[in-house]
Amino acid sequence: MNYLKTNVGRLRLIGLLEGISLLILIFLAVPLKYGFDYPDLVKTMGPIHGALFLLFIFNTLSVGVDQQWKFSKTTWKVLIACMVPFGTFYIDKTILSKTEEHKV
Repeated sequence: MNYLKTNVGRLRLIGLLEGISLLILIFLAVPLKYGFDYPDLVKTMGPIHGALFLLFIFNTLSVGVDQQWKFSKTTWKVLIACMVPFGTFYIDKTILSKTEEHKV
């Protein structure tokens, strides 16, 4: 599948990258900063994660409108996922992959 062909595919790709960047921050960069006094990775990954986070939020809202998701049923779950470690991976598996397969 080519992720860049559809809005849902782009959201899935951004979600993957956003999820990886969050895990790098939480499990690698922050421990290095506070445990070993090495803040360089946080300085690098922080802005990258922030940009991916914003892209994920904006794309989620765009896909939600495009797919006519009910905010109270689907959109809020996808939005919350980017704030929880492993959340974007879970949402990709449970919502986004099914949305793309069925073109809901």
